[in-house]
Amino acid sequence: MILYDDEALYVGARLHESDRSRSTLLTLERDFPGASTRDSDIFAITLDTFLDRRNSFIFLVNPRGALRDGQTFDDSRNQDFAWRGAVEVETVQFDWGWTLEMAIPWSALRFDPTLDELSFGMNLLRRVRWKNEDSYWAPVDRHDPVHRMSRAGTLTGIQGVSGGRNVRLKPFAGAGHSAGAAVGEADLGGQWKAGGDLKVGLTPQLTLDLTLNTDFSQVEVDQQQVNLTRFSLFFPEQREFFVENSGSFTFGDVTERGYRTGSSLRQFTLFHSRRIGMTPAGQPLPILGGGRLSGRVGDTELGFLNMQTRSARGLPAENFAVARVRRPLGNAGDVGFLFVNRQPTGWDGAAGRDGAPGGDGVGTGPDGVDPGEAANRSFGVDANFRLLGNLIVNAYAAGVQDPQLSGDRFAGRVAAAWRDRMVNTSAFVRHVGHDFDPGVGFVRRPGVRHHYGTFGLHPRPGWALVQEVNPYVEFDYVTATGPRVTATGSGPDAVLGRSDLVTRNRKVGLDVEFSDGSELSLQADDRYEILDVPFRVSGGARVAPGRYRFREVGVGYESSRARAFSARVNVDGGGFFDGDRISTRFQGRWRPSAHLSVDGIVDHNRISLPEVGSFTADVVGTRIRYAHSTRLFASSFVQYNAAADEIVTSLRLNYIHAPLSDFYVTFTERRSREGVGPEERVLAIKLTRTLAL
Repeated sequence: MILYDDEALYVGARLHESDRSRSTLLTLERDFPGASTRDSDIFAITLDTFLDRRNSFIFLVNPRGALRDGQTFDDSRNQDFAWRGAVEVETVQFDWGWTLEMAIPWSALRFDPTLDELSFGMNLLRRVRWKNEDSYWAPVDRHDPVHRMSRAGTLTGIQGVSGGRNVRLKPFAGAGHSAGAAVGEADLGGQWKAGGDLKVGLTPQLTLDLTLNTDFSQVEVDQQQVNLTRFSLFFPEQREFFVENSGSFTFGDVTERGYRTGSSLRQFTLFHSRRIGMTPAGQPLPILGGGRLSGRVGDTELGFLNMQTRSARGLPAENFAVARVRRPLGNAGDVGFLFVNRQPTGWDGAAGRDGAPGGDGVGTGPDGVDPGEAANRSFGVDANFRLLGNLIVNAYAAGVQDPQLSGDRFAGRVAAAWRDRMVNTSAFVRHVGHDFDPGVGFVRRPGVRHHYGTFGLHPRPGWALVQEVNPYVEFDYVTATGPRVTATGSGPDAVLGRSDLVTRNRKVGLDVEFSDGSELSLQADDRYEILDVPFRVSGGARVAPGRYRFREVGVGYESSRARAFSARVNVDGGGFFDGDRISTRFQGRWRPSAHLSVDGIVDHNRISLPEVGSFTADVVGTRIRYAHSTRLFASSFVQYNAAADEIVTSLRLNYIHAPLSDFYVTFTERRSREGVGPEERVLAIKLTRTLAL
């Protein structure tokens, strides 16, 4: 049932269960995890308020009344679940099932109030997890999400509504105390802080967000990772201001649900907001403030971002500016442009030229470089198409301008993927110059040309207990794009051609999805690597230059998430350059009640190399979440990284005291297992309040 008045859109549903006793245990937590990973019973509604068949608001509710809401972009290619609307939800559970009532204020949505009658793209989803069953109002392909708006239906007949002024002020006040050897001298002791965010709907399609004294003290610490490669690790953005509307700025190796594409934004993205207000080591830097303008003017999608940081930790103050423009090409796709500028702006009195208190204003940095001459600018154009219903074509070209870079500063990619009811295949070619270094982006592997191809089938054989079988093959062929030395690293002819092979990988695999939602995966890899220079594995072990060919196999199993206890186990073993490796990864979740969830992770790697013998690289962690109600939550996250010999503890209390208004208490500590005191210890309290003006 869908009703409306001049205040809100109302959604009601009666959801019957054939066997109530088998329902999944559910959380009460706001923005509960797992709605998009298929581990919850849910009801969902998506609303394409401009009927462009590309973007939507999405609201997901479980039978306990917990809400997860967000925005989706580009026909489900990008999602933003940091967005929160002032939505009211009530549910009641019965022996025969459950009922739902939801009120979505018009002020939470964007639409054109000048139209005499509004029509929204819409779809509804009902998920019964123990059956592994999804039911939709508007039919979609089985690999499509509910927010694939090109396949949605239409809600018509809405008249006489307005979104109001759509102006929200969210001030905050907080206090904190820092201590430890890794904390800067200026950050020691107690601190008070105040600031706020302002959201203004300039037009029904265009929103301005302003932030002052931006604070992210409530953000949980990063999950520790083991790095057994010679490339950088990717850590996702978790800060609310940057995650919200992040889809407006996406540029890079985008993925598509259900498609095996061989890459993602974890390999290449021209704009990674995590590089704003954080050191390369992940330590926070103070942000003075900034603004974001996002939305549409006519058919053109716009995104502008400007942020200003303060000088701290021996780093100068910097200004970050981002401009994103994208225009749809009918219903077939879009073309766009992205520009990013990172500009040092000098030193302020909070940090000084050498990072100590008492600086004297703008001047040269510790290395004598004039900040005004150190700007890094990156720019790119991209195009994305969906053709014939199943064919996806993506392409981009990007460049970098930086006075400290003089070589190949170009990157580009062309990719195509096809998926239908039987076939899943894709291929891409990506070139990244050896001097391509976007100052606010992430490039996992510069200086290479990467060729990738895969072909797979995913039939539903109709066997007992088996839902889908997916055999596939993959091939990676990577060559160098810039000067490099021989594998031995010696001789007068050390510089080789630009097309030299550096990596080749051939993989065969089989994925099996069972009727209860559990999955089995098998794979075998044949790898060939050429190292020009040595690199150090986690823990300090060294792999010498040379040519290496080695093979490895892996098996993984993930149990059904409909059960109170679920787990995923992966075991991989075989060669590792000139040695051997066996890795075991365990991820488990125990949900004894709707109030409590306990997650555990063990990542164990035993490696043997001729030069150093055997050693291990391990990460162990546990996360406990407790939801007293749909408004009060507590969590703890404790991790141990053996390579760094570091224990990281994060405790967090969150009370939603009013719509879109929170009270947080957080405690974070980093300490060496052998150390006397903590490397870092931070206690923070923060109160926010959202005011509709």
